[in-house]
Amino acid sequence: MTLLIQNGRIITASDDFVGDILCEGEVVTQIGPHINAPKDAEVIDATGKYVFPGFVDPHVHIHLPFMGTHAKDTYDTASRAALVGGTTTLIEMCCPSRSDQPLEAFELWKSRAENSACDYSFHMGVSRFDDSTAAQLREIVNQGITSFKVFLAYKGALGVTDEELFATLSLAKQLGVLVTAHCENETLIEALQKQLLAEGKTGPEWHEPSRPTRVEAEGVHHLMSFAQLTGCHVYCVHTSCREALEVIQAARLRGVRAWVETVIPYLTLDKTYAEQPNFEGAKYVMSPPLRDPIEQPYLWSAIRSRLISTVATDHAPFDFANQKEMGIDDFTKIPNGIPSIEDRVNLLYTHGVCRGRLDLNTFVDAASTQAAKLFGLYPRKGTIQAGSDADLVVYDPDYRGKISSATQLMDVDYSAYEGWEIHGRPSLVAVRGQVQVRDGKFVGNLGYGQFLAREPTHF
Repeated sequence: MTLLIQNGRIITASDDFVGDILCEGEVVTQIGPHINAPKDAEVIDATGKYVFPGFVDPHVHIHLPFMGTHAKDTYDTASRAALVGGTTTLIEMCCPSRSDQPLEAFELWKSRAENSACDYSFHMGVSRFDDSTAAQLREIVNQGITSFKVFLAYKGALGVTDEELFATLSLAKQLGVLVTAHCENETLIEALQKQLLAEGKTGPEWHEPSRPTRVEAEGVHHLMSFAQLTGCHVYCVHTSCREALEVIQAARLRGVRAWVETVIPYLTLDKTYAEQPNFEGAKYVMSPPLRDPIEQPYLWSAIRSRLISTVATDHAPFDFANQKEMGIDDFTKIPNGIPSIEDRVNLLYTHGVCRGRLDLNTFVDAASTQAAKLFGLYPRKGTIQAGSDADLVVYDPDYRGKISSATQLMDVDYSAYEGWEIHGRPSLVAVRGQVQVRDGKFVGNLGYGQFLAREPTHF
């Protein structure tokens, strides 16, 4: 495969220039002005368009048994949706239950991804820590998984005890593994949920009051204490509010090695969506919850200042009918999650770059480069340079369109962004030199995606 992209405005986390990119085999081999086309090359004229490195989503759920049901997407649907949206690499959360063996769970999650159209890796969930756990986690790290996931929520299900948290972070420090964490105080959540239900407050609008910002900030504070005592490097997933950011910033000033992720729903949606009548608000139930709109300017500012490193999705697709409706009489039974794997890049460009909240370099940094660096994929992924994988997105800033569940590739019966306008979209997406998307349509091959083994870097 030889691909030559000409006359595009090439944007990375640090560069911005017009030039050509030659891709031979699966990698970028040459960048510069006026590259002569080899005889067998496919030539793409990118005049008037951006050329971005393939985007990396470091937080998705595809195979996910959760809250009595199962997420709707498979890698067939999710990887195609990701690619149409410009995302060429996924890092999925492997989330075994407390009764599962970690190594068996990892092998199951990995087997489900074999038909992926984009490249992929995993964070290994740790839902318990007993005498057999450490050896299994060491083997999983040896197989190329260099990040763990812990939940400080979902008590009795995915959540770990303090003893298990300390053991996990201690092992991660030894192995050079980054620990990603869902930070909420599970005891406070349980107490608030019981109180609200006892008062007859059962609708989705009560989900946010059961998990207020203080509950999230307390969970972050808890993680920071354990990180400081163990020396483990940590990464706070789906951070939603100023209170949590301030706790992380204070810990970093104390020397804690902590990084921050937010997700596209927090930047574009707010808690009023979950307050819609006739149970429509259930479509917008995720945890931590959508917040008051006042939180959003702080999140955008934190991306600009690089306090927030990455913008992910926490993609977790559950149908409104039959699945979200499981909680119609009790908001605590609504499966948590908002599907967004297909829309992240276009929404971040439309509401970030086009509205002057982000410049193009920061946009690429937050949606691609930082995830690649933090999770051991850089410079193979996350940038455009000779020797990097030829994961490239030719992006048309002049495109105008609307998001609709009728046209989305995600296997879910609604869109959280139904009718929203987007300004720009990928016109071509290549994964390791193979064109997988043209003009908004998937034209590639399922099964082309590769598992990405990674090396530990967080000692």
